[in-house]
Amino acid sequence: MEDVISSTQEIIKIKSVEGAPKEGMPFGEGPYRALEYALNLAKDMGFETKNVDGYAGYAEFGEGEETVGILVHLDVVPEGDGWDYPPYKAEIHDGKIYGRGAIDDKGPAMAALYAMKSIKDKKMPLSRKIRIIFGTNEETGWGCMKYYFAHEKAPDMAFTPDANFPVIHGEKGIIAFDLVKEIKDTCCGDISIKSIKGGNAVNMVPDYCEAVITAKDFSALEKKFNEFKDKTGYQMATEKDGDDIKIKAKGVSAHGSTPWKGKNAISYILEFLGEILDCKCDICDFINIYNEKIAFKHHGEAIGCGFEDDVSGKLDFNPGVIEMKDGKIVLSINIRYPIKSSSRLVYDGIRENLEGTGIELFEDEGEMKPLYVPKDNFLVQKLMKVYREETGDKDSKPITIGGGTYARAMENAVAFGPVFPDEEEIAHQANEFISVNKLLLLTKIYEKALYELAK
Repeated sequence: MEDVISSTQEIIKIKSVEGAPKEGMPFGEGPYRALEYALNLAKDMGFETKNVDGYAGYAEFGEGEETVGILVHLDVVPEGDGWDYPPYKAEIHDGKIYGRGAIDDKGPAMAALYAMKSIKDKKMPLSRKIRIIFGTNEETGWGCMKYYFAHEKAPDMAFTPDANFPVIHGEKGIIAFDLVKEIKDTCCGDISIKSIKGGNAVNMVPDYCEAVITAKDFSALEKKFNEFKDKTGYQMATEKDGDDIKIKAKGVSAHGSTPWKGKNAISYILEFLGEILDCKCDICDFINIYNEKIAFKHHGEAIGCGFEDDVSGKLDFNPGVIEMKDGKIVLSINIRYPIKSSSRLVYDGIRENLEGTGIELFEDEGEMKPLYVPKDNFLVQKLMKVYREETGDKDSKPITIGGGTYARAMENAVAFGPVFPDEEEIAHQANEFISVNKLLLLTKIYEKALYELAK
């Protein structure tokens, strides 16, 4: 079992954030190197492997007409700031492996691969093949899965270790879009805004945002800033460079499906700007609308899309990226809408709410429709049985989430782990980690699950 620890460390060391495409590397060098590492490791274990044109790959073994799949991803979101340990060194401290992708999804991917190895080495009798599919573009578009399933046969059933335990039988719909306003005037009396920029990815709560402004009376601005900071407790600072004043805000990142678990640095900046600006220019209008309808309202309740259902709960609303340049301000939003709702209802509600504000909504093409698998489904029942036996947790029941997993990429698939009930969500955050004990437990759980499905 020591090998699963070292392999997890090695693959975390590969910075597999999407980059510029190269020949044979459609999502850049980093994701391809991670794919290459996983396929070489699987080949050394004795599995049959295939690189699917650099988009994805798989490793499999066993006999039978049907196939049980495990869908994992090897790409990661950008590391962001605020790390206590290097994000690509995979250092172990207090029994935890730290690094970007440790829990999302490299650690669980290695646990699943070593679970397969254990079944193979023990020569456990199977009636179905087992195939692990390695994706490389989960965080930024799913081009890997689209290509894979256009060129390869889908497994008959599958799970993905990329969400929560016990079993995820439903996932909300996911959309991303831009709210854009033309900025013809940024002069606000004694203060003028030169730029606003924050966030790294639309599906992350932004942990940093900054605005560059000029002010005729710096001492008065500084006094207001200090009063604001004392009142709110926000982690903010100013930096003077000639006539320019840079206002910086540090928040706490979280997954875009759980925006209330983070601290949105964009909202910090715009709340402060809203307090010091008082005129009717374009940028002021946008800031005021943001503060009224978006800031800290995690369920779209003030912008026309506060939908909710009895299966999956409330809509989740995350303003993830903002940039003001080239005469316009662009705010990129990530929404997880309830299973019984639709993207059209969301878009129509927002457009109606923003009518007359000069803010336009531009839809993204990459919608992910909701996923729903009944609780009495064979796959759900089997995985619940394994979870209860291996953890002793007899109370937890199948759940729905706002996260989007590879389970949507095919029929008859669900998410299964790796985050346990009441465990802290650390995906997409600074100091992401997986504990060594958890990595070993996951390997054991996934071995039992794969055997139960494939025997």
